[in-house]
Amino acid sequence: MNFSGSYRSADVTFLLKRLPLGDFVDLHEKEALIQSGKRHYSEMLSPERLPSKRYLDVFDEACRANGGRMAGDCVHLAELIAARRDGDVTIVSLARGGTPVGVVLRRLLERIHGRGATHYSVSIVRDRGIDANALRHILAQGHAAGSIVFVDGWTGKGVIARELAASIDRFNREHEVTIDGGLHVLSDLAGAASVAASCDDYLIPSSILNATVSGLVSRSVLNESIGPGDFHGCVLYEAFAAHDRSQAFVDELERLALAHTYTATPPAVDTRAAAERSRAYIEAAMRRYGIDDVNLVKPGIGEATRVLLRRVPRLLVLREAAGSATAHLRLLAEEKQVPVEIDAALPYQAVSLIRSASDA
Repeated sequence: MNFSGSYRSADVTFLLKRLPLGDFVDLHEKEALIQSGKRHYSEMLSPERLPSKRYLDVFDEACRANGGRMAGDCVHLAELIAARRDGDVTIVSLARGGTPVGVVLRRLLERIHGRGATHYSVSIVRDRGIDANALRHILAQGHAAGSIVFVDGWTGKGVIARELAASIDRFNREHEVTIDGGLHVLSDLAGAASVAASCDDYLIPSSILNATVSGLVSRSVLNESIGPGDFHGCVLYEAFAAHDRSQAFVDELERLALAHTYTATPPAVDTRAAAERSRAYIEAAMRRYGIDDVNLVKPGIGEATRVLLRRVPRLLVLREAAGSATAHLRLLAEEKQVPVEIDAALPYQAVSLIRSASDA
C-alpha cells in the first residue's frame, strides 16, 4: 500500500513496500559482506538509532545557519524546472535524500509558479537501477512521461546520476516512452546532474539526519523480501514518531523559500569545472590513501555524513579544523572514535573514507 510516512498525504507518496522491523545486520558484519561481494548493500539494513541531544543541537544550528541557503536553492531549482517543463509536473524524488527536497519543490511549483504538481518518492539502487515497478505505477496513474522530473539532494561522485540515466534509457526502450533521465539537485559536486542550483559543498541540513528528517522511512531495500511485482522495500520507524522533524523541517523551508528574494534567471553553475574537480580529487585520493575501490571514497558533506552514520569509517578528512559546516561530522567522529585529518587543500568541506574489510 502506498503511504506518505510522517508527511502530509498531499506532500508525497512513497512507492515503497513496507517491511517489518527486524532482520537487521550489525554494521561491521554488513561492511564485511558488502566488500567481500557476498551481499549487495541494498540487501541489508543496519538499525538506526535516535540522535543524541548534542547531535540534535548541531542539527538545529545547521538549520539556523543554512536553512536559508537550502531554501533559496529550492527556489532556484523550482524556477529551473518550471522553465524546462510545460503544464503539470510529476516530481519523482530519490528516496530518501531527495524526499524533503521533492516536498518543498512540489509546494513551490504550485505556490510560486501556479503549476499542478504531484510528488512520488521511489528507490534507486547502485548497480541495480531505479524501481521500474514504481515508474510503471506512476505512468499508470495518468502522468505524462514528459512531466516527470527526477530530484535528489546532491551528488557526491555522480554514481546515482549515471545509474539513473542508464536505468531510464533502458526503461524508455523497453516501454517505448520518453522520460527525461536527467537528475535535478540542489548541489552538484560531481558535475553529473542535468540541472543544479549550485555546485558548492555546503551543509544541507537534512543530510545530517536519517529517518527523522525523511518521513520516518529507512534507506530502501532490495532483497529476497521483494517479489517481481513489488516496489523496492523500506522500514518505517514509527517508534521514532515523537522525535520526528520531517514535517517541521519542510514547513520551515517553505516559509523561508516564500520569503526569499529571487530573480527570474537563476545563477549559472559550472558543472564542467565540478566534474573535473571531482575526477581529479578521486584519482588523487585513491593514490594518496592506497585505495583500490572507488566506492570507498565519499566526497562532500552529505556523503561523508552517510558514511559516519551507516558505514564503517576509516578516516574523516576536513578542510578546516573548526568549521561550523562540519561540526556534526566532528561530533560523529568523536563518538565513533574515527581519526580526523585536516587538509587545507581539500576541494570539498569534508570527505569520508570507508574502512576496507581487509583492514578490519
